[in-house]
Amino acid sequence: MSRRGWVLFALMSVLWGVPYLMIKVAVDGVSVPVLVFARTALGALVLLPLAVRAGGFDRVRRHWRPVLAFAAMEIIGPWALLSDAERHLSSSMTGLLIAAVPIVGAVLARATGDTERLGPLRWAGLLLGLGGVTVLAAPHLGGGDAAVWPVAEVLLVVVGYAIAPMIVARRLGDVPSLPLTASCLTLAALVYTPPALATWPADLPDGRVLAALAGLGVVCTALAFLVFFELIREAGTSRAMVFTYVNPAVAVTAGVLVLDEPLTLTIAAAFALILCGSLMATARRAQDAPPPAPPASAELPARPVAEDTGPARA
Repeated sequence: MSRRGWVLFALMSVLWGVPYLMIKVAVDGVSVPVLVFARTALGALVLLPLAVRAGGFDRVRRHWRPVLAFAAMEIIGPWALLSDAERHLSSSMTGLLIAAVPIVGAVLARATGDTERLGPLRWAGLLLGLGGVTVLAAPHLGGGDAAVWPVAEVLLVVVGYAIAPMIVARRLGDVPSLPLTASCLTLAALVYTPPALATWPADLPDGRVLAALAGLGVVCTALAFLVFFELIREAGTSRAMVFTYVNPAVAVTAGVLVLDEPLTLTIAAAFALILCGSLMATARRAQDAPPPAPPASAELPARPVAEDTGPARA
């Protein structure tokens, strides 16, 4: 990978590793609907003009049903569930639970018609990753509904994040990424406008919360998607998606350094199990390797297929 590719890779590792920290800060000052509305509306305001200039909305309109399904699984449902869960969970734990996405994606792909044989290595990875999730979730399972529900919310996000790339790979392969993303963010902002207005804070949140909201919308959403598209152009989909295996480490580091969240032996063990399990569960045999990346002038793929996604975005 080129020097430019490594710079983009490092940026993406951070841009989709720190949202958990920002969500944790923002959710202490505003309601979940306000948080999701602010993030999606700011992201849409930045990306929509660029998407209009690039074109491609006609293909978004022609595929409106799978676009709606993708928006629901990728943004509308997950971002609210994630934000609500972080009212009770640390940002570190949330980021590590989300790292189970490729494991769930591999299972769902197999269950919904993927004919690729998983093989002993990938099955071992699935079991290893599941063990890591169990290590994280187990302490919360005996604490009643108040303790169980936040973990369940994050695991629902994991399922949504695993399904969304499958929708794109199977139904939206010819829809350009930029108009697809801008359309989904705009739709999500419209959906959350009424509940956001109903729960709008009576007083202006403090500067820390406002900065977190701005960071989520502009940096971790709009800028992150732009960098993501450039990384795909530079390195190709398969190489580009490797950065997602770094995200959990960034989430844990940010939580420990900024929010003084504990770095326990349980968290470290779970991280090792989930990371190793994800790598093994998504490993490709030589004959399954993807074709060479398209030249930089080629149109961007809409999104990577399910098997190419790592521990997903926040």
